[in-house]
Amino acid sequence: MANVLVDLDVESLAPEVHKEDKPDFSSTRKLYSYVKKRTFAAFVASKKFPPTRENTSPALWLCCGQSFKEPSSIHKHVSNSHASDIHQLTTDKLDVMLREAHSKDSMEESINDESTDVSSWIPDTSHVQEDELIKGPGEVLLFYCYCHFNDPQMICQWQKELCSKFHLTGKVRVATEGINGTVGGTKTATNLYVKAMLSHPSFKIMQVQDFKKSEGGAECFSDLKVGVYKEIVPMGVDPDIISYRLAGIHLEPEEFHKEVKAFVENQSSINDTILLDCRNFYESKIVSSLKVNNVRTLCTLQYSSVCSQGQFDQCLAPDIRKFSYFPDYVEKNLDLFRDKKVLMYCTGGIRCERGSAYLRSKNICKEVYQLKGGIHKYLEQFPDGFYRGKLFVFDERYAIAFNEEIISECIYCSCPWDQYQLCSTDFCCQLVLSCATCRERGLTACCPVCQAKEQNHSDVSSDGLTRREECECTMSRPRIPKDTL
Repeated sequence: MANVLVDLDVESLAPEVHKEDKPDFSSTRKLYSYVKKRTFAAFVASKKFPPTRENTSPALWLCCGQSFKEPSSIHKHVSNSHASDIHQLTTDKLDVMLREAHSKDSMEESINDESTDVSSWIPDTSHVQEDELIKGPGEVLLFYCYCHFNDPQMICQWQKELCSKFHLTGKVRVATEGINGTVGGTKTATNLYVKAMLSHPSFKIMQVQDFKKSEGGAECFSDLKVGVYKEIVPMGVDPDIISYRLAGIHLEPEEFHKEVKAFVENQSSINDTILLDCRNFYESKIVSSLKVNNVRTLCTLQYSSVCSQGQFDQCLAPDIRKFSYFPDYVEKNLDLFRDKKVLMYCTGGIRCERGSAYLRSKNICKEVYQLKGGIHKYLEQFPDGFYRGKLFVFDERYAIAFNEEIISECIYCSCPWDQYQLCSTDFCCQLVLSCATCRERGLTACCPVCQAKEQNHSDVSSDGLTRREECECTMSRPRIPKDTL
């Protein structure tokens, strides 16, 4: 439907449509104009940086490495430089609105209809012994799928019942834009789960290979958490403004391997190519504040890591604590990416979907590519390829190995070590690389501050609830670091 709107002259149209009014679906020209104006306004609003305590000057709009003080100037810039992005976002939103409009009546009738009871989406397991779902070899699944849900709450309820029936644990995020999850259980249970997912009409675009598998089981997670969110990967940017549909070019592991090989072997390419790690600092590296004085200068350590847990050679790994800091990181370091070819990667591919879309929205890169299936899929085919070390995962295993290489070290004695454990203080949520020998000596905290606090800190408040806090060694990290290549 949106394809017929490509060449419409919308600027001369001025429909009087109010937020509370139902749009006139009989006029696609007016609807397109209405949606485009809302999209344009939201896009401009996403570029606005309000005054802060440190900076009391009037609000600015920052976009493509430029600052704009007047609304007219940012409007002109967006019109000239982001016309294709506005059009793409508008047609995407229009497609969704039209689908919702056509299915609204049937959806309202079906919500209370027994035919759409989530139990009808639960497969029959009468041929499977209950013990097979609880005992036996296990594995962990990692997956995501971008697809529109009219009723994410219903999908959420189905996921809860499906996982409970198969005795799966893990985490599943559902949103109107799709689903993102990692679950663990017996191989019998995970196989049934994959079949149930693929048989659901909403996931018809998925294939078996979209489910990344690794050794593990239900014990890798403390419980099952399923919920509905705004984003299936928390980048902190409205999906209606920066959509996954604007993502970079997907490269299969074989293609990505060739690109990295050319990048590593051709030193001249370092000047025009960036190998970008989209993960958080603790996934690719851990900073040891104990080694500031005898390893690197504080200035260098502020932006880099002493101990690498796992990453590609010669990559740019932003020193960010959360993926939601990635947009700010890009905004503050636009010159790093200007006129560059960018090769992006993350654990399973999902963060690159939104991250590459955000980077492309800046219109500063020559090309933006992303590793399809993430490091997980790459290591399945190239366990001894260009990726070094273990792969960090968000469960109680903390990291999984595809080869025997250890590139990280104990933060206390510097011996080779790559097994994470939580800081021994109950109030701290930092991860620690402390070898068995050092742990026997009582060196189990993430830094001297926590080591001292452990003896005096009470982690239970007066109301009896456990309090958790981020350690000073984490809080001291720059929120928006400026990396150098």
